[in-house]
Amino acid sequence: MPEILTLLMGYWTDFGDLIIEGTRDTLLMTFVATAFAYVLGIPLGVLLTVAAPGSLRPNRIISGMLGWVVNIGRSLPFVILIVVLIPVTRAIVGTSIGVPGAIVPLAIAATPFVARIIENSLAEIPAGVIQAAQSYGASLWQIITKVYLREALPAIVRSAAITTITVFGYTAIAGMVGAGGLGDIAIRYGYHRFQTDVLLVILVVIILLIQLIQMAFDIAVRRIDKRS
Repeated sequence: MPEILTLLMGYWTDFGDLIIEGTRDTLLMTFVATAFAYVLGIPLGVLLTVAAPGSLRPNRIISGMLGWVVNIGRSLPFVILIVVLIPVTRAIVGTSIGVPGAIVPLAIAATPFVARIIENSLAEIPAGVIQAAQSYGASLWQIITKVYLREALPAIVRSAAITTITVFGYTAIAGMVGAGGLGDIAIRYGYHRFQTDVLLVILVVIILLIQLIQMAFDIAVRRIDKRS
């Protein structure tokens, strides 16, 4: 037993700071990029819903154009998107590497995904609820904020777990092109240097983080879902 403790302490001395830094960078990239994706994706998803045929303000041109843009955004492989967005990333944050350089492509890649999730969540609201709000004279803005988004909030939060974990996975790809984080550590030490022990530790850390993220969102859904 003392030998195992000595081995673990020696391992932590060699790689502890590196793992802590990688975890911090990964979580920072994940949550900041996801937050920006929702800031952009929620209005886009609402607009897709409102402009859809048979909806509150049907507009085939807007609906078709937004649907086309969202579909293209979702179809682009993330590793290609990072390269394509290098000029945009540099223009926004001044660099295309490191954590700041990864947040921009991560947020842009997740935005179409979020938009579709919001659109699907709003589509689940019964038409009778919308008609009741209209019969009381609610404006478009009131229907969006007090009916659409409020009624769909549990579904939106539930789907946010999927989005966050998806972005978490994207950070590993971003790490391959200089973004840092746990993915970068796994590639540099576990693949290039054949240090399997480091790779296994990183995998354990990643699994624990994903479980904690899912648990946090599950708790949040249970607290806000009126049906619980």
